[in-house]
Amino acid sequence: MSDLNTLTLAQARDALRKGETTSVALTEACLAAIEGAGALNAFVHKTPEIALERAKAADARLQSGDAPKMCGLPIGIKDLFCTKGVPSQAASRILEGFKPEYESTVSQQLADAGAVMLGKLNMDEFAMGSSNETSCYGNAVNPWRRGNDDAALTPGGSSGGSAAAVAADLCLAATGTDTGGSIRQPAAFVGITGIKPTYGRCSRWGIVAFASSLDQAGPMTKDVRDAAIMLEAMCGHDPKDSTSADLAVPDFEAMLTGDIRGKVIGIPREYRMDGMPEEIEALWQQGTEMLRAAGAEIRDISLPHTKYALPTYYVIAPAEASSNLARYDGVRYGHRAKLAQGDGITEMYEKTRAEGFGHEVQRRVMVGTYVLSAGFYDAYYNRARKVRTLIKKDFEDVFAAGVDAILTPATPSAAFGLGEMADADPVQMYLNDVFTVTVNLAGLPGVSVPAGLDKQGLPLGLQLIGRPWEEGDLLNTAYALEQAAGFLAKPGKWW
Repeated sequence: MSDLNTLTLAQARDALRKGETTSVALTEACLAAIEGAGALNAFVHKTPEIALERAKAADARLQSGDAPKMCGLPIGIKDLFCTKGVPSQAASRILEGFKPEYESTVSQQLADAGAVMLGKLNMDEFAMGSSNETSCYGNAVNPWRRGNDDAALTPGGSSGGSAAAVAADLCLAATGTDTGGSIRQPAAFVGITGIKPTYGRCSRWGIVAFASSLDQAGPMTKDVRDAAIMLEAMCGHDPKDSTSADLAVPDFEAMLTGDIRGKVIGIPREYRMDGMPEEIEALWQQGTEMLRAAGAEIRDISLPHTKYALPTYYVIAPAEASSNLARYDGVRYGHRAKLAQGDGITEMYEKTRAEGFGHEVQRRVMVGTYVLSAGFYDAYYNRARKVRTLIKKDFEDVFAAGVDAILTPATPSAAFGLGEMADADPVQMYLNDVFTVTVNLAGLPGVSVPAGLDKQGLPLGLQLIGRPWEEGDLLNTAYALEQAAGFLAKPGKWW
């Protein structure tokens, strides 16, 4: 078989089972593709030795007939996941040289399932960003281009390296994390599928924390079936994470029937934003018609507190970040600044953090520290927590009224050029999360499905939001949408 790296997880799994290829051959095809794709800057720590060793072990498991679904499949791991003996930097200078002595629960579960780690993927520093421009490794680059234009585009953020690597066929799938849209927005920008499961479905243990009440890991894959396969391997109860749900993990793939007759799909009127591009509006309308044609009932719904979601998110997330990032002090691990004669511990903290943290991380830590400070705690942080409860209740009321899933755009635009937002007000960048942050605030599952191209030939995605713990049902609705949209476009190879 040629072009093994272009296979989906399901295709590669079936080929391995039939003996048409081997995990070593799949892995070598991906490693060759990675070597030829330096221009994308997607893989930042390559682990070919580990990959080939795991591939050989996977082939032995396949031979013996004891092989889970993910066995032998080469994937990329976002740099936010701690991987034993392999640099795990969260794309930050402050963690330079940090090689954990332990493995994150999610990456361990994937390894136990026989998945082959090809290396670590680029991302925004500490997962803070919507464009992968805050990384200490430099920008990850979207494999898509606008028409005949050579301008480099963002793959989205923070899981930009994961998105670029999957879209460019450097790996069969990748892990991502989503705090305010960091799986779904990049997936939409590069024309792949990305699901953020219900908060608590995947363990957060061993994943570098950004905002602990919002962070959730999930898969970034070439299609919905692959998302179901990989999500099942990533889920499960973990006693090391106090927020991990002790719930059975269903066979998500077996739930993909594509039959959504009688399902009720909500269309929230508050997501019709002023100044939303006509192409996004048109795609949303087409998606609605596709689901109606598949037998779903379409219902207009209201989520009245949506307009407060972005300000609420940008109080809660920085507040939790400022608390979580206090541990990076130059004392225990990572970067430590060189000190002058007479410098004490305060100077060491100040210099280390000034050198180690990038501007966006510094900005969010300062915002977070401000909203948590005496005098502002009630005015900002406590008020944001109350509004978050109201946002969550909006969704609960809609689901209680019989709605099965909610359809919205995934992003307010197609991918924009790297550097295009550099001089803009930071709030302009934060607006990229306008359709995604509500899902994190409410702890719900959300999936982005590629559904069309804009007039410049760039992918656009639609988002489906599901009931808590019902990822299987959500993925089935996404599968019906995917079948109807028939999105098969791939970026033309220029790298």
